[in-house]
Amino acid sequence: MQKPDAVTRLTPARLRQALLTLATIFLIAACTTKTQSAEPQGAGMAHHTADGYQNNYSPLPRASLLKWQWERLINGLPKPPANGYHFPVDHPDIAWIRANRTETTLTWIGHATALLQMNGVNIVTDPMFSKRASPFQFIGPERKVPPGIALADLPHVDIVLISHNHYDHLDTASVEQLNKQAGGPPLFLVPMGIKSWMHDKGIDNVQELDWWNETHASGLDVFFVPSRHWSARGLGDRAKTLWGGWVVKTPAGNAHPFSFYFAGDTGYSPDFKDIGNRFGGFDLSLIPIGAYAPEWFMRPQHVNPFEAVQIHRDVHSKKSIGIHWGTFELADDPLDEAPRLLKQAVTEAGLPEDAFVVLHHGQMIKLGDDANTGKTSAR
Repeated sequence: MQKPDAVTRLTPARLRQALLTLATIFLIAACTTKTQSAEPQGAGMAHHTADGYQNNYSPLPRASLLKWQWERLINGLPKPPANGYHFPVDHPDIAWIRANRTETTLTWIGHATALLQMNGVNIVTDPMFSKRASPFQFIGPERKVPPGIALADLPHVDIVLISHNHYDHLDTASVEQLNKQAGGPPLFLVPMGIKSWMHDKGIDNVQELDWWNETHASGLDVFFVPSRHWSARGLGDRAKTLWGGWVVKTPAGNAHPFSFYFAGDTGYSPDFKDIGNRFGGFDLSLIPIGAYAPEWFMRPQHVNPFEAVQIHRDVHSKKSIGIHWGTFELADDPLDEAPRLLKQAVTEAGLPEDAFVVLHHGQMIKLGDDANTGKTSAR
């Protein structure tokens, strides 16, 4: 069968999609927010620049956004998933989660948003509950699967971890609602430069950290660690705020020690060996696995499932959960491809099949003492 040329593939529906995508890119680039760089702490550090931040090991190459958009237009990408966007969604026991103060659990809400319960503390990563990952709710990447837990159903959140300021990771409506939760706002832990943005939104219980900085919150030790990525929310603010991942540990001497690593959003780099060497390993890690195609454009900033497995090994994680897939179409890989490739990558790496897995949206796993053996039990 002869391959259709570019013109025959430009159906009205595809053309509308492409125009909406391009419009979204323009709107995001043109949306000038008041994200400002804080006065650098630790000036002279390698990742600090005169007006912002940079990656540790090499700068991100600049690739043509328009070339990528044209290629996906003429090739009809991304292809829909085989399941037609009908991903299974679990319905966790909200009453049990709200009452839980003793068991260590992880619930994947969607994309990079998860609820971690450890040592009686409720922690949410990169809260994103809105319909679109965009400055506007009428245009931009649209959520394909609803949040596994509605924001209103969350238990009282003690700590919010923000990895960087991209719209699919730092959602205005979500953080504003969390700030208004009954019982008082959570502590928002953010990268350097984002505190002023939070203050502009009326959010004051904020602490910002530089790479390798440590703080103590709700009886836990929390560290901000490097990743390979970038930041921007508008025109002219690229790399003005920092990006990274988070490490959370119970303090030394805790009767039920547990260590957690949230990688945020990242391309592959030697940073992960540095993290593994510094902390010695983790009981549980959240590592991104999706939005990696096309490789020539995405690889510097987003790992693929094979690189995600390498991160798992670099940081010496006993168990890892794949995130950053199946929720928003942000790249050219089908939304259901990353889990299949992850399973292949785990097999090729010679790891136990349950060492690095994905969850359903809304699925909760209980870790507890079994975390030390890499086992989990689904509720």
